[in-house]
Amino acid sequence: MRSLCDTLERLARLSRHTHPHEPASRLADLAFRPNPGELSARLYVPTALAHQPALVVVLHGCTQTAAGYDDSSGWSTLADQFGFVVLYPEQTRGNNPNLCFNWFQTDDIRRDQGEALSIRQMIETVVITHGIDRKRIFATGLSAGGAMANVMLATYPDVFAGGAIIAGLPYGTASTIPEAFDRMRGHGLPRAPELAELLVKAAPSVRSWPTVSIWHGTADKTVSSANAIALLDQWRGVHKLNSEPTAIETADRDTTKVWKDDAGQVLISYHAISGMGHGTPIDVASTGEKAAPFMIDVGISSTRQIAYEWGLTPSFEKRHDSPTGNPSPDNTGRPGGIQETIEAALRSAGLMK
Repeated sequence: MRSLCDTLERLARLSRHTHPHEPASRLADLAFRPNPGELSARLYVPTALAHQPALVVVLHGCTQTAAGYDDSSGWSTLADQFGFVVLYPEQTRGNNPNLCFNWFQTDDIRRDQGEALSIRQMIETVVITHGIDRKRIFATGLSAGGAMANVMLATYPDVFAGGAIIAGLPYGTASTIPEAFDRMRGHGLPRAPELAELLVKAAPSVRSWPTVSIWHGTADKTVSSANAIALLDQWRGVHKLNSEPTAIETADRDTTKVWKDDAGQVLISYHAISGMGHGTPIDVASTGEKAAPFMIDVGISSTRQIAYEWGLTPSFEKRHDSPTGNPSPDNTGRPGGIQETIEAALRSAGLMK
């Protein structure tokens, strides 16, 4: 078990050497105010923008940058194909030397404060500027970015239709750096009722909750998979779902559990990636995504799967150049089983045609 000092030093080394050659970025700078969390913002708007497009907010992990995460994960490439906008909040070294979002700092994770408010202001700027459909705003992130994505879902559940947390942590479980490292190791996590209560207290006037997709490698030695179970407990609590999933499906290395409501809508999905360490699962061969530190080629594109679950890429069919063109298949979908269940639920909820 690494000591706290050892872990901090390892992250410091990674921050110096992980991305010495930053890829050419497709992202543009975004100006927004107010910015109490002193974050930066990068944006990708495709040339062929859909009418009232969706917005995906993507939060990078520690030692990563917005441009690097986008280059590896392929979110902007997918946005080109389906006409949605991608927003990348970006941490600064002045806030955190290792470029981690401060998901454990109390002043940064409360509604209308700190980094959380800065991200909310970025979103509002993009919504107004690009005519975003307010019913189709989503958030995802890796590690500290996954924890911060969960912060946004917890503090602004009225803003987001759904979120995807990759190797992240439950909301409100740490308030100091030592506590943060304890939680990363799976130590001291609250019980299920307490976890759900943390969400309720984060936005006490809100009683409508986003859907949540949770991703975690079974061999993750940086953020214990106990955090994935705690995330499940946290969100099952507010959605009032049973502990047993509605359906389970295994395809390749991805074992997916799904929880649906009485109307058949998928509220929570949990993807356990067999043998994967700490990072975002990508599929280099089929999608052109790029392997990099913490971007792990396991033949599974979490980007495409998450977009599919949100109804942004129905059946993984690529459209033509026009946002209103007829789509054509690209043979990357996984038909049947849970995919059909998710798609049927999205259609019934009015999120997919």
